[in-house]
Amino acid sequence: MTFSMPPSSYRTLAPERASRRAPRVWDVALTVVLLVLLTLFALAASYAGFLLAGASDACATVSCDVETMNVGLWFGVISPWAVLLLSVVAAVVRLVRQRLAFWVPLAGAALMVALWFVAAAIVGSAVRQ
Repeated sequence: MTFSMPPSSYRTLAPERASRRAPRVWDVALTVVLLVLLTLFALAASYAGFLLAGASDACATVSCDVETMNVGLWFGVISPWAVLLLSVVAAVVRLVRQRLAFWVPLAGAALMVALWFVAAAIVGSAVRQ
């Protein structure tokens, strides 16, 4: 009686690879379009951050904390770009892992609006009555 190796089709030396899902073309296209729009929204939000400098007009009649006002102003100017960077990175990572990513730029836009209100509150707190 002789024993031989089984045919190569029966050998399992390497684990079988999991089947990859096909990428969702609509999600990729929608995410790219929303990221471009988020870039334009970041530009507009940064400009709105510069408009917070108008709060310094009240400093002619009341005392103001100029340092706090500057912190709020620059927070309003810089934070949209930080959110944009984080949104792009998160969207790309989710696209590479083939997860839904279209909601990331939408959440980034909502976060930009919320951070503008935080910046406005910081600038508003610098004006003392």
